Amino acid sequence: MVFLVKFIDKHVGNFICNFLSVFNKKKYVGDMEVNSVLIVQLWGIGETILTLPSIEALRKKHPEAEIDVLATSRNHDVFFQNKNISSIITLRTNLLSIINFILKNAKKYDLVIDMEEYLNISAIISFFVGRNVIGYSHNARAKLYTRKVRYNDKQHAVQTFLDLMRALDIRYDSGKLPRLNFSKNDKNLVDKFLRDNKIRNGDFLVCVAPGAAESAKARMWPYERYAELCDEIIERHNAKVVFIGNSDEAELIKSIQDKMERKDNSLNAGGRMTLNQLFYMACKSKMFIGNDAGPIHIAAAQGVKTIGLFGPNLPIRFGPYGKGNIGIYKGYNCQFSPCINVHKGKVPDCLYPRSSNDYQKCMKNISVDDVLKEVEKMV
Repeated sequence: MVFLVKFIDKHVGNFICNFLSVFNKKKYVGDMEVNSVLIVQLWGIGETILTLPSIEALRKKHPEAEIDVLATSRNHDVFFQNKNISSIITLRTNLLSIINFILKNAKKYDLVIDMEEYLNISAIISFFVGRNVIGYSHNARAKLYTRKVRYNDKQHAVQTFLDLMRALDIRYDSGKLPRLNFSKNDKNLVDKFLRDNKIRNGDFLVCVAPGAAESAKARMWPYERYAELCDEIIERHNAKVVFIGNSDEAELIKSIQDKMERKDNSLNAGGRMTLNQLFYMACKSKMFIGNDAGPIHIAAAQGVKTIGLFGPNLPIRFGPYGKGNIGIYKGYNCQFSPCINVHKGKVPDCLYPRSSNDYQKCMKNISVDDVLKEVEKMV
């Protein structure tokens, strides 16, 4: 389904953007009055978390403005009870819902900030509902904006999102991510889950996220190494390990546990928590380890010591943000790394054949000892 949506967006969306650009006569107004703003962020959980400092900056600049966020069911929980947001609009990703939203909100907003790095549909929506629209300057979608900003892929994505604010003369920086929110019921359910599985408050709890987004499985560190790593952490620190992931990753987690000698000190939480419950679960852990995917950004936002494992992508762009967090990258042994470039729409599987010994070469280059060294520094 994800691949189909992206395929349609790329090919049909490009045509629509080029067509609409013929009618785009809007000019950016630098000293406009900003009473209503729409933030568009439709896709990845991790990237959505990385936009939060920018939204915080916008709120500080315009404390009285209505700041709405357009999201999807995939990522809208990231904005739960965020004090910088007036309302969250959840868009269903089908043509009828998109057209309905555009018709109901045509030219409603003084300013629309398109934080998607690549999607065309976000630019098309922004074109119709905003009087001023700002977004990144690459691809046909940029023809629909009134203000364009170069996407800088040599810095962390937090800073690249903040560049959109800086183009609006909002001077702001942040060395950490805003905290993610959860309900009291989320807290109570997670606490009960841990108690029922004999995990106490004083335990050295390590969360491990061995999965990755369905569109980028090549980001995954070999599961046998996760098994070895977790055994070592359990032995050295009398730790309890909670594996987290969605329901599709529960079987992967079981495979890791089956390889472990100390699996009795581990817990498979795959598919057993909502996203907001995971926000609280991260707060309970002393350390968080995972692949280049949304969970490491959840942990970083919650102030947890975080280690991210990278190969197809670069930690300078998408490492766990904040002082003391680590992105381990050893992809220099691979001629293709980084092969993932989100802003170019390039999220391939490994470019080596699956049958080749070089498949996931960059991730395999990270040893268990490499990760353990960083663990010991953080303990």
